Amino acid sequence: MSEPIYATSPFNHAKADIILRSSDNIDFRVFKLFLSLASPFFETLFDIPQPIEESTEQEMKDGLAVIPVSEDSKTLDALLRFCYPCTLAEDPNLEELKDVVDVLNAAKKYTLHAIERKIGQALSNPKILEVEPLRCFAITHRGGLRDETLLAAKYTLRQPLIPLWFEEIELLSAIDLLALLTYHQKCGNDVYALKTDTSWITTHYASNQACPWLSGQCTYQDNFNFNSHMRQKDCRSQTLQWWDDFMEETFLALRDRPCGVTIEACAEKTVQAVKARNCEACSPKISEGMRDFSALFARKVEEVVSQVELKLKF
Repeated sequence: MSEPIYATSPFNHAKADIILRSSDNIDFRVFKLFLSLASPFFETLFDIPQPIEESTEQEMKDGLAVIPVSEDSKTLDALLRFCYPCTLAEDPNLEELKDVVDVLNAAKKYTLHAIERKIGQALSNPKILEVEPLRCFAITHRGGLRDETLLAAKYTLRQPLIPLWFEEIELLSAIDLLALLTYHQKCGNDVYALKTDTSWITTHYASNQACPWLSGQCTYQDNFNFNSHMRQKDCRSQTLQWWDDFMEETFLALRDRPCGVTIEACAEKTVQAVKARNCEACSPKISEGMRDFSALFARKVEEVVSQVELKLKF
């Protein structure tokens, strides 16, 4: 095993009065006062009389007692930053779920109750929620973090209604899981109902010129002759078809994943399909038009979803 080395600032202070050694042999020179104020565990630990002289029972280094801990240096560094005053150490930037879980478990182990909530709030980071919304939901709900739980529940709408197994599923009771699935299903059903009432579309687009394919119109113009007339008829037919296909496929997908991300994916698929047809009227306008419509659609879905209540006890 390699020789222990000191951690970087601020955990290498010359006036520190205790050393915490991580599982990967990094020594953190820390102040007992800061840890005692944050944790009853450390307060009790530091109240135990320390030997005046070095002995085989207590390892010493540079005159300070060394306390080995089971956490690695990355986890210990983050945990200690939460314990230190902000003037000495900024809160760590936790952007991976594993890091949050490791630090949260350490906080529970050392009874850092005030810090547990602060660490749990890191689960509101979109970078984490987008990847592991179900795990975030389970962890925040178990921690009693209401706002973070509701946010995580909304992110679970990006995944299928019936979830696959995930690591923290045992943190949820059957009632909790049923509440989440019921919420997801109701969001999907309420969003699907928009299909039968498209007034939100016609209200937004004051005229067909703003988005002509809504009514099957094609703006391709040419000197009238038989060939151009046939091209326009074909284009109109295709325009109606691709629009109908887009709306049908999108609403079916939204029933399972009622969120803006679903709309974006379906819209992009449609844009590529329409461009492949080389319609001189639709192809140049499809990207901009669908981008505008997707934004409208996503806002409407968000509006509907925001009205659905997650019936969950905290």
